[in-house]
Amino acid sequence: MNNSVRNTARLLTAGLRALLVLTVVCGVIYPLVVTGVAQAAFNNKANGSEVTSHGKVVGSGLLGQRYDKGTDKKGNPIPDLRYFQPRPSAGLTSNRANGVNPQYDLQVSGASNQGATNTDLIKAIKERKHWVATTYGVPESQVPADAVTSSGSGLDPDISPEFALLQVNRVAQENRLPADKVKQLVQDHTQGRQLGFMGEPRVNVLELNIALRDLAQGQR
Repeated sequence: MNNSVRNTARLLTAGLRALLVLTVVCGVIYPLVVTGVAQAAFNNKANGSEVTSHGKVVGSGLLGQRYDKGTDKKGNPIPDLRYFQPRPSAGLTSNRANGVNPQYDLQVSGASNQGATNTDLIKAIKERKHWVATTYGVPESQVPADAVTSSGSGLDPDISPEFALLQVNRVAQENRLPADKVKQLVQDHTQGRQLGFMGEPRVNVLELNIALRDLAQGQR
């Protein structure tokens, strides 16, 4: 009986020691080391790839956001055409009940999971294409795919150079800026493929709109 008690006590003591050591190593030392290395070597990425403007954090370079000037009577956002618009968020609609994300809400990140033959998706894309073509004064055949479809996460911060250039004339008009200067902004903020072969050329909408605002303010 005594041996049984001693063995049990020894096992409990060993278990408590292991718990204490693992708690210190995995719960204290490891997080501190990883955090320290991240802050020292990858400070900006570790802090969420924050984008600042005039000393103020205005967003993340990894997350898209909308540029609206309010909502209509149905609660749908009204795009502020003074700024370059991002690609649609998941679902291409404002129906939150179906799990879509019209406002780049991080809590409901995800795709609509609608297939290419889904009638709701086809209708939404046609409506979006018509809106883009009408708003920016181009034929529907020139509307790029990312102007009418969302990314898998619904939070893509980038658009294609084609979609950005399509918006140049309207953005320049709304801000009373020369179109060539606005076009140059797009070209200056166009990023190539990663390592020269991965992905597609892209334009970060937040960074582009910051440069646009600075340009517009400098003209006043």
